Amino acid sequence: MIIPISTDTQIRRTPWANYVLIGLNVLVFLVVGGADRHAIDGRQTIGDRLALVGDHIQLYQFFTYQFMHANWMHIGGNMLFLWIFGNAVNGKMGHAPYVLFYLAGGIAAAVGHAYINPDFGGMVGASGAIAAVTTAYLALFPRSYVTVLYWWFIIGTFELPSMVLIVFKMILWDNVLAKSLAGESNVAFDAHLAGYGFGFVATSALLAIKALPRDQFDIVALWRRWFHRQAFRSAMADPDAEARARYGRVARPVSLQDLPVGSGASGPRDQVAELRMRIAEALALNDRNTAAELYEKLLEHDPRQVLPKGSQLDVANQLYTLNKLPQAAAAYEKLLSAYPTCAEAGEIRLLLGIIYARDLRQYEVAEGHLRQALVQFADEKRREQCRHWLAVAADGLGRNEE
Repeated sequence: MIIPISTDTQIRRTPWANYVLIGLNVLVFLVVGGADRHAIDGRQTIGDRLALVGDHIQLYQFFTYQFMHANWMHIGGNMLFLWIFGNAVNGKMGHAPYVLFYLAGGIAAAVGHAYINPDFGGMVGASGAIAAVTTAYLALFPRSYVTVLYWWFIIGTFELPSMVLIVFKMILWDNVLAKSLAGESNVAFDAHLAGYGFGFVATSALLAIKALPRDQFDIVALWRRWFHRQAFRSAMADPDAEARARYGRVARPVSLQDLPVGSGASGPRDQVAELRMRIAEALALNDRNTAAELYEKLLEHDPRQVLPKGSQLDVANQLYTLNKLPQAAAAYEKLLSAYPTCAEAGEIRLLLGIIYARDLRQYEVAEGHLRQALVQFADEKRREQCRHWLAVAADGLGRNEE
């Protein structure tokens, strides 16, 4: 048996809304009790009124059923999944949009279940809403990895791509195949599937219209890059088009028979272009180690090369992670030189100041970056960091920093 326990997604803001949703679910369970507890003497319990009952649906029940759970195992599993995937989605969406999305996912799950099973007896649980949050995570972070815990005579952990875990294990295995094998079951498989479908489609649409913050690794960006690669390959299938793309309007296609014996297959420009393309593909696959290696090879061919801003930053960060500090510093310097007004300039200058002062002992260079960073920061915590490392640089230069 395997169960996800964490992801590698960096959460840039505290997911307070998700904490509140988890707290509300637990509080309702503690106050109302499990929904599988039966009324005494035929009297209707609070749980009966809050559950979504097929033959007596009330509008408010589309919201309240999402906070009801059958037992401790039911709420424990749901809250674990909400914690693992919901925190990152909340961090990306913001608080109010995330809560609205969560509730809409629960409503979509209930509607889907009711449409397929019009005579259903009753339904409780946050599973449908959490299913929507899970595929929202997939659309926002398709190249992420999930750490899963397994136990089968032995206990351990390993990492799986989120695409594999969510699509093949959670959707196909746990809901499509399980539904066909389970026979009679009290699990609302159709509600889960409706939630999964709503979450993925709605999040992809919000990304496409830029209602959610975009980055180069979300599902829409991956789709577009795939489409552009396919279009480029189709266009370059014509030798005339390939020659024009490489050499301009004066180009003409040359057959292999026209080439002199011993001529090279590709020149330095072709090697540079190929390396840049391979770096982009490695970053698209979240293979940052390979991207960093290819970037170093690229600089061997042409030290003036600079990648697009996001790619350059990713490669510089990876070089720093690999403790290749001189190479990382050079990559950050190239980024600042090519994109001096980028939003990350202050953070990059602070990091460069720390690298030069702490690791490379180039105190004058560190001082220059730190003074520029100090001007750019409004946050007092960051300004205090700048002052600290300015003092370190000044001490290294043999003078006191006021």
